[in-house]
Amino acid sequence: MNTIPSTKNNPTRSLWTAVALALFTALAYILIALNVLSLGDLPMGEKPAGIIYFAAGCYLTGGLLILLCNRRLLLFGAFINAMVILFFFNMYQNRLSVMFSPGELVSKIAQILLEVALIYVLTLSWRKPPNQ
Repeated sequence: MNTIPSTKNNPTRSLWTAVALALFTALAYILIALNVLSLGDLPMGEKPAGIIYFAAGCYLTGGLLILLCNRRLLLFGAFINAMVILFFFNMYQNRLSVMFSPGELVSKIAQILLEVALIYVLTLSWRKPPNQ
C-alpha cells in the first residue's frame, strides 16, 4: 500500500512556482527602475520610471491573484503576459544591445518561465471539475 500522497496532478507546487516567478519579475522591474539592472544603450527618455513601476505593480498584483486559482484570471494573466513578451520582441528586435542587456534577459526569462507555469496551471485546472 502506498501511503505517500501522489503529487502527480497536484497544482500546488506549480501554483507557488508561478507566484514566485511573478514576484521575481516584479523585483526585476524594480531593479531596472533603480538602474541596478541596465537596459543596454536605451536612453533615459525611452524608459520612463512610471511605466516600469506600473509593470512591477501589475506583476506583483498578478502574482497574488494567481493564488485565487480562478481560471478566468489565470487565462487573462497568461494572455497579458504573452502580449508583453511579444510586444517587447517586436519593439526591440533590431536593437540587440537592449534585447540582450542584463535587465531584459533577467525579466524576459522570468516572464517566459511564468508563461509556461501559467499554461501548466491552466491545463491542470481544466482537468478537474469547476467545483473543486
